[in-house]
Amino acid sequence: MKKALNCFFIGTLLGGLVACNNYSNNNPYSPQGISTQRTFPHRVFVSNPLQPNGLGGGSPAIDILDATKDVLSFFSISLLALSSNVSDAGMLAVSPKRDRTLVASPADGRLAIINNAAQTIASAVNLGGPSESFFVWTDNVTAFAAVPNLSVPGQSPGAVEVINVVNALVTATIPIPGAHNIVPSPDGKAILVFSDDSDAVTLLTPSLIGVTRQSNAQVPCSSTQMAACVLPGTFDRPIWAVFNGSNTTAYIMNCGQECGGTGAGACMTFISCTTVSVLDMTQTPPAVTGSVPVPAATIGLLQGNSLFVAGTPFLAADNTCAGVTTTAPSCGRLTAIDLGSVTAGTPVAITDGYHNKMELGANARLFVGSRNCFNVNSGSEVRGCLSIVNTSSGVSASGVIAPPDNGDVTGIAPIPDRTVVYVCEGGKLRIYDTTTDKLEQLTIAPSISGQAIDAKVVDF
Repeated sequence: MKKALNCFFIGTLLGGLVACNNYSNNNPYSPQGISTQRTFPHRVFVSNPLQPNGLGGGSPAIDILDATKDVLSFFSISLLALSSNVSDAGMLAVSPKRDRTLVASPADGRLAIINNAAQTIASAVNLGGPSESFFVWTDNVTAFAAVPNLSVPGQSPGAVEVINVVNALVTATIPIPGAHNIVPSPDGKAILVFSDDSDAVTLLTPSLIGVTRQSNAQVPCSSTQMAACVLPGTFDRPIWAVFNGSNTTAYIMNCGQECGGTGAGACMTFISCTTVSVLDMTQTPPAVTGSVPVPAATIGLLQGNSLFVAGTPFLAADNTCAGVTTTAPSCGRLTAIDLGSVTAGTPVAITDGYHNKMELGANARLFVGSRNCFNVNSGSEVRGCLSIVNTSSGVSASGVIAPPDNGDVTGIAPIPDRTVVYVCEGGKLRIYDTTTDKLEQLTIAPSISGQAIDAKVVDF
């Protein structure tokens, strides 16, 4: 028999229907980049909401790849188990001990919990609405998820859900109107919550949840700590944060006019200027001690003494593509902030859109992804929402590459101890070599059938 059936039931071993790809029985690593092995020692999970199911349609599943050879497993994890179903497969989050993976299901507002060792869906939790920001806490048992549209009796929609991932139960609901993004400190003692269309930053203290009585999370923070409170300070549509490794400082990305804010009037560096606020976490309550002007800020990444910040300036005067060979009408900006002097370097042009993905790969290559960018696909120019920046000698215009691909960037996963980075762009899985800043050869790279939405390294 040269080929196996396209799809079949594994039964209770895999928890239900498993959608599969064709493979060759004669070669465990076929020319199509597909392996007959069910598992690998170092895995990457890729969420796929439309994996072909052999019935003329697509089903939500998790594809499995060998992170050492970039080979796709013949087997996958179905999210249509008999006991726990979700109807979609979106963003992923891996637990600290790497024994579980959370999978967002935006279509039905649920969160699937994957048993990584068994490679099955263990359970699912109803969040009450879609979430784009969630993580498993330092105890490896508790998860937090921001649900901006969750219905809360007597209050505006929005909350942070607290979940026991072992028992698949929501254990607490913290009402925070419009809660959209949550960022934990490295030690897990603090969580910063950012809400849609808001100039407030909410401080969530996990150790006080269920200890202090509080019906409204929108009270100001004071010297008396509470489970949730609003930090003092002036922010302009804050949307994301980056903590330093010692948990003493958080850098707040103010989205400003890009997110409907007013813009910092006192900042004269750029016409559509906003700022990165410096938040001292050692004070009670934490307080803003300074700010750094930047042209735009929606996502950031800290590496050594440099904080990389990306965004798309609101005004045309600051988002031009001058100096860049492209037909795109606007460009985003990447700014490197020196945390020693707390000053920003000269911004460089990158692809535009709403930037919400940033990861550092090997060879000091910074991968910056956005959604809703201006895709170019005309003549000899093809560019989408991904920028690759060589940061080995600082940030300069000559070090920026916009790869020839189209579509929103929905996932970026650098592979440890290798010079490759997995990127989900436009529903396709792309594998970039950081020694060349180019895609792997198509004869080598695996092809995901369906849609590749997010990718996470499960094993190191």
